[in-house]
Amino acid sequence: MASFTPLYQLLDEAGLWNRRLTLKRGEYLMLHGHRDRDIYFVLSGTLVATAIIDGEEQCMRFGYAGDVVAAIDTHIGGGASCFGIKALRKSELEIANYSDYRAFMQADPERRRAWEQSMEWLIQGLLEREIDLLTPSPEDRYRRVLARSPRLFQEVPAKYIANYLRMTPETLSRIKKDAG
Repeated sequence: MASFTPLYQLLDEAGLWNRRLTLKRGEYLMLHGHRDRDIYFVLSGTLVATAIIDGEEQCMRFGYAGDVVAAIDTHIGGGASCFGIKALRKSELEIANYSDYRAFMQADPERRRAWEQSMEWLIQGLLEREIDLLTPSPEDRYRRVLARSPRLFQEVPAKYIANYLRMTPETLSRIKKDAG
């Protein structure tokens, strides 16, 4: 399975991860409605990307140690992001500046291919998430996500998992108990 690993390695070899950032638990990397085009690599910790839906934060994606994280809508389109990104636990990040990253990636066809492969992997994940959201049964949503992302259940607090799965924490607890 593809991932962001080849992209990370290219940026690492070029020395583009040139700053570090530590986030405390609950601290935002980026607020909803802001613009941040930098690329982040999660050295340690866990992050959640959220959108505001009907005044409530809805969990959309998670980032773990070893993941590349960015506000994709801002990164691609340049405008303000509809997502916020915050630390679920203390997190250490490396940062690559967007302008440096963009110039580096466009300078070589092999680098562009690494970017394309990373985007293909991301799109596949987004399509899987879309199916999750369309799956009416809470039990089926739970089973789909557990099979695809067991790490979620190891690193993310239950209230965030329940939010991500569009169910109450009590429903999640019952499903886990019945499955266990």
